[in-house]
Amino acid sequence: MSHLHNLLLDTLLGTKHVDSAALIHLQERSLCVASPGFTVMPSDVQTLVNGFAKNPLQARREGLYFKEKDYKCVRADDHSLYAKNENTGVVVVKTCMYLLVATYTEGMYPSVCVEATEKLGKFVTQ
Repeated sequence: MSHLHNLLLDTLLGTKHVDSAALIHLQERSLCVASPGFTVMPSDVQTLVNGFAKNPLQARREGLYFKEKDYKCVRADDHSLYAKNENTGVVVVKTCMYLLVATYTEGMYPSVCVEATEKLGKFVTQ
C-alpha cells in the first residue's frame, strides 16, 4: 500500500489545498491508507459508504455527518459527494474499489481540492 500512500501525499497533499486524505476499501468497508494524523473512525467509514449506498438525493437532502461535524451536501451523485461546513469541507470520490476522501480547511481553495481528488480517482480506477 505504500504506493497508494505516496499517491495520497504527493498528488493531494502536494497541492497545498488538501488538508488530509484517505483511501477506503469499499467492499471491506475499511481504511486502506490515510495521510499522517488523519484518523477515520469505522463510523465515519460507514457514513461515507452509506452516502453512496443510499439515493444520492437523500444524501444531498440530509447532509453528511463526518468526523463529528455536520456537513451540508453540495453535490451528491453516484460518483462524488462534496460537503461543506462553514470554511471546511470534504470531497469523496467513488471508484470501483475505493472511496477517495479529501478534506480542505479555511484558506484552501475547494475547487483545487475537488479537481485533484477527481483526477486521482480517475487514475486509481485505471
